[in-house]
Amino acid sequence: MLTFLRRLLLTATALVVTSPVFAAGKPSPVLFTSLAHAAPELNPQALKGALSAMQCAVNNGAKPSRHLAIIDYSQPSTERRLWIFDLSKKKLVLRDLVAHGSNSGENFATQFSNVEGSYQSSLGLFRTQESYSGTHGYSLRMDGLEPGFNDMARDRAIVIHAASYVNPLWSKKQGRIGRSQGCPAVRPQIAKQVIDRLKNGQFMFSWYPDQRWLKSSPYLNCQPQQVASILNTHAS
Repeated sequence: MLTFLRRLLLTATALVVTSPVFAAGKPSPVLFTSLAHAAPELNPQALKGALSAMQCAVNNGAKPSRHLAIIDYSQPSTERRLWIFDLSKKKLVLRDLVAHGSNSGENFATQFSNVEGSYQSSLGLFRTQESYSGTHGYSLRMDGLEPGFNDMARDRAIVIHAASYVNPLWSKKQGRIGRSQGCPAVRPQIAKQVIDRLKNGQFMFSWYPDQRWLKSSPYLNCQPQQVASILNTHAS
């Protein structure tokens, strides 16, 4: 009951803060309806935000992507709060667990940061880049596209990687899955599938009804000149 009431409050907060915002990005109603039908348990405000941000980016110079990943940090870590959509087929291809940073919260992530060493997750629109083999095995780098909120992702080594602590059995012992140093870590059993679907220029969107971010995101509020400048910097 507490989880349900919390989600109700978060959704109401998002509606109050962002109701005038999403008109700017103009996401396709058909795409939204199709994806919402495919993922009925995804917070509709998270889906609207992701599609609005992505559409704003594409409208201002970003190359369209085939896949879109959404992390809904308003949900607890014990829920499957990572969704991956195939945009060309308008369908859900994967839903699974994903970790948040150790300093972002316990079962619920409530604190977010763009600062190196914060061990917190970051919000906003990301563009995935190259896969590589590193400390955690097969991993995926990504660039944050939102200045002040996630644009330090590469410097912070915020990557998608496998982690044994992303395990539902942990929740039975301690009420949450394990936490990362800020990376959206996933279960080892699905890591390759996640990375192969998302590598090389796909969009990823991390959502939470944080008022400062919702009010100032250049993508949610679709600021064409600022977005074009950000994208041009990442392209060079």
